Amino acid sequence: MQFDLFVIPFNIGLFFILIYAVARSVLWFMDLSRPDKLRLQRGFFGRSFGQSIKEIFLESLIHRKILKANFRLGYMHMSLAFGWFLLILFGTIEADFFGERHLNPPYKAIFFKFFNPDHGRSGFEAVYTFWMDFLLAFILSGLVLAVIKRFSSKVVGMKKTTKLRMLDKIALTSLWLIFPSRLIAESLTSGAYGTGSFLTGSLGSLLASFLPANQLAYPFWWLYSLSLGTFFILLPLTRYMHIPTELFLIFARNSGIRTGDQSGAFREMQVYSCSSCGMCIDACQLNFSAGITNIQSAYLLKGIRNNESVSDIAHNCLMCGRCDAKCPVGIELTPIRMISRRAEEIGQVEKNLLKKYFPERKKLVPVRSNGQPSYSWLPAAESPNTEVLYFAGCMTHLTPSIKKSMVRILDASGFRYNFMDKDGGVCCGRPLMLAGQDKEARELINYNSQLIWKSGAQILVTSCPICYKVFRESYYLGVEVLHHTQFIKRLIEENLLKLNFMRVNIAYHTPCELGRGSGVYDEPREILQHVARLQKTPYDDINSLCCGGSLGNMKLGYKEKSRITRNAVSHLTKGNPEILVTSCPLCKKTFAAATKTRVADIAEIVAGVIARPPVYKKLPELQYTGDVHANIY
Repeated sequence: MQFDLFVIPFNIGLFFILIYAVARSVLWFMDLSRPDKLRLQRGFFGRSFGQSIKEIFLESLIHRKILKANFRLGYMHMSLAFGWFLLILFGTIEADFFGERHLNPPYKAIFFKFFNPDHGRSGFEAVYTFWMDFLLAFILSGLVLAVIKRFSSKVVGMKKTTKLRMLDKIALTSLWLIFPSRLIAESLTSGAYGTGSFLTGSLGSLLASFLPANQLAYPFWWLYSLSLGTFFILLPLTRYMHIPTELFLIFARNSGIRTGDQSGAFREMQVYSCSSCGMCIDACQLNFSAGITNIQSAYLLKGIRNNESVSDIAHNCLMCGRCDAKCPVGIELTPIRMISRRAEEIGQVEKNLLKKYFPERKKLVPVRSNGQPSYSWLPAAESPNTEVLYFAGCMTHLTPSIKKSMVRILDASGFRYNFMDKDGGVCCGRPLMLAGQDKEARELINYNSQLIWKSGAQILVTSCPICYKVFRESYYLGVEVLHHTQFIKRLIEENLLKLNFMRVNIAYHTPCELGRGSGVYDEPREILQHVARLQKTPYDDINSLCCGGSLGNMKLGYKEKSRITRNAVSHLTKGNPEILVTSCPLCKKTFAAATKTRVADIAEIVAGVIARPPVYKKLPELQYTGDVHANIY
């Protein structure tokens, strides 16, 4: 059996990371809830297994999402990940096919040239050696980009790259040394024996012409082994733990496991699956609009991974979901940030929310002896029987033109409806969730749920995308929840609204919570195309910009928020539209203060072009029975 002492560092590192990865995966599995364990078991032995293998190939090796978003960055990642995978795969085949025996230990594939220096002189051996040289060159091309990226991220099309801890720097250095040390070791060996192909053979001949190739090769084989061993041992302690973790995450996610609203094994898998690629930094408006570059999701996950306090990072976020949409690993970044907020000091944050955004309510909220709010003062839930319930929400009450427009549309629809929060009512609960006040949010949710159930309504319509998302995801209502754009679209399709056409050019802004948060993209555009000339903008649909007025960030000052708003407006109005249209009261209010272009909500546009009187339509009976319960997201 061929063996040399220099393979020991590689062997130690390899067996260490294999044992660690298996042990960690077992612990994660044991920490999953029973339903999630069953989901994962079914995933391994069901249809999702093939889907997971496909995703591992396309995203973990090829890096398809990064390639689509940024070809140079994607090529860099693909060459290192897929290239290394192919080098190991074909190296194993090489050791098995051309070596002295079958079923070799792992190190034989990695150090094959050392143990078989005469390999590759002619025939099929020469062809195979050419292929192995090509793979090594492919990896080295990506490595060159990775080194340049660390010093100048613009070369690979990035505005900003992540900062590294000392351990990360050591691991990165060892990674950088792996492939150059292999190149030099194989080239010197090839130069000494007159073998190799276009890369190792040519470089080996050159080095052997003025250096003692045979003597110098051995130290570089040691360097190659030490670099591999060091990288494997440091891998669990650094961001590179994402390499094995991401595989487990893909199987878990495709099995139907989700983050939810509590910390747990799946959240931890996601935290360790972050490769710190930096795409969330470039996507973040706090970075490219406000110049804040140290609070993005990559830093949040790194802080959680390193057991650091992430209070400032967790709360300094617009919660717009742009990073979720751009994350190539598919990490649920917004829910993780919400969980982190709950884990920090949250009493003062909630107090600030009430004071800043709901000053008219702050005196109405009785306080318990522990300083936390109580909603026991709320009257018993009562609601007249109706077909459609309309919930305006807090921000819609602060933009009364939208509320009036929706009343006109509802009157024109012919449906029997009730304005649920006409006299103010109570909040949907989202601000309290953002502050981490789950218990108080649940009280509001239960109160609202009683009102909705007692009304007998079959449809609940809301104008605020935040309310729409919360009613859909955090309430169990047994009614159809629609954003007013979806409701209006249905009225048009069923010929319950006849609208005139405005001969004006309009641009549409997709609100974060309605688009990325709830997946509602088509209905608003279809409505607008029905009544006006709709222009495209550089930031449509999933790539939409946050207005900057987000309730999710209590850390930003007025100047920073204004810069974000002005930057967003400048992009949205590049085509000089006569009207900038949105479908969120908060977005309308925020944009209106930052541009001379008229800003309107879709409800206002539609209400202004209604052309015929109402036609009454009765909805079929819908029965619902169930207990009052709620799931906070």
